[in-house]
Amino acid sequence: MLGVEEPSKVTEAAQVPQQRSEPLLDAAVRYAEERHWDVFPGTWLEAAGGGERCSCGDAGCVLPGAHADRPDWAGQATGSGAAARRMWTRQPRASVLLPTGRAFDALEVPESAGFLALARMERMDLTLGPVTRTPDRRMLFFVLPGGGAKAAELVRALGWNAEAIDLTGRGEGCYVAAPPTRVGGRGAVQWARRPTHANRWLPDVDELISPLAYACAREAADARARTS
Repeated sequence: MLGVEEPSKVTEAAQVPQQRSEPLLDAAVRYAEERHWDVFPGTWLEAAGGGERCSCGDAGCVLPGAHADRPDWAGQATGSGAAARRMWTRQPRASVLLPTGRAFDALEVPESAGFLALARMERMDLTLGPVTRTPDRRMLFFVLPGGGAKAAELVRALGWNAEAIDLTGRGEGCYVAAPPTRVGGRGAVQWARRPTHANRWLPDVDELISPLAYACAREAADARARTS
């Protein structure tokens, strides 16, 4: 297994599994029934002028078809497969969104740093939860609830500033887009590590923060070097 010391081979060491096509309704029901995750439907993509636009109507929408479509989204989220089926039956194109701060929190990092961290975690034989990869080149590592709020302080204890190295914790009051949600014409959210029986038990933030912070700091330093 290769570690972060060999960045040219990182993506080989931490490959993204082949994705299978799945209707949004089926995915939402499966997350609720198999993982006991709360789900709620967000915006969707609509045909417009030969292209697509977000159902929110904002021509400059930064997350077209992949964000909450109402301010009370938190109260709409459900862990019932039957309720999820009813909601997506009404709007089959709605994005699948998962609130953080309930069954899990998420640590968000740049994709390049995420792959570096994955390779190092595999070398360390760390337990990993599910990990998503967005078309905006971000990766989100699922951890136990409460981890999002602790992330910045844990990074500070390691000698870095979380904002400066682009590591963000998502907890209560936030949500993540789940596969196979599509973000405009950029592509779909994918699993870098898909949910399985083996990763049903999530890691604590303390277990992942060091390799993630190291990878983010390294990528931030490389980016500064490229622009200097």
